[in-house]
Amino acid sequence: MSGNGNPTKPPIYVSLTGLPLRIELHWPFQKSTAGADFWTLHGEIRLANSPELRALVAVNLSTTLREVMPSVEPKDAEGSIINALRKEVDKKQLEFLKSAKLVPVHFSSRHYSFKRNKWVFERGTEDEIRALIERKIYWHTKLEGGDVWLGDSTEAQYVDIELDHFVELANKLAGQGLFKLERRYATALPALMAQGDRFESEAATALQALEKKHAFERG
Repeated sequence: MSGNGNPTKPPIYVSLTGLPLRIELHWPFQKSTAGADFWTLHGEIRLANSPELRALVAVNLSTTLREVMPSVEPKDAEGSIINALRKEVDKKQLEFLKSAKLVPVHFSSRHYSFKRNKWVFERGTEDEIRALIERKIYWHTKLEGGDVWLGDSTEAQYVDIELDHFVELANKLAGQGLFKLERRYATALPALMAQGDRFESEAATALQALEKKHAFERG
């Protein structure tokens, strides 16, 4: 995907709860050999700020959804799969562990609106979208350095807005002196990086809530 300062690492995507994520997908999809009519893609999600914690996933693509996709190649499927996995994190369905076990994730029609003929994941408010932009720029700058690409359609798709609107909100934030924005590349300014304690605290709180939920389910 675009916007990664280091080509050897997946780019950083941030959950709406504030967790910075690196999502690596192991292409291609494989047709099930167990008699079931679906395709599977394995992947790994790591916490960008605690890379020893990870979740291993097997994304199971349903036949119904496969029929509306142009292909199951990265160019047509990568963004929507990243967002499906990001939503699983936001819904606390995945657990991050040092010794992770493989967890199935159903990539199905619940991620697609046939009425609207488009992918649907989260419907972010403007405040949530602004927070996502700030967090993305902060975490990328801290962990990678360099400029941050905000022209990634995957980000706009996740919060159910057009990419131009996503960039428009970023421009408004840039006007507050948090970062510079040129040709959809953001450069963090000291005013944003000085809020590091807030971003770190938000991520820690989100991780604690996720861990608490899974600890409760284990009894």
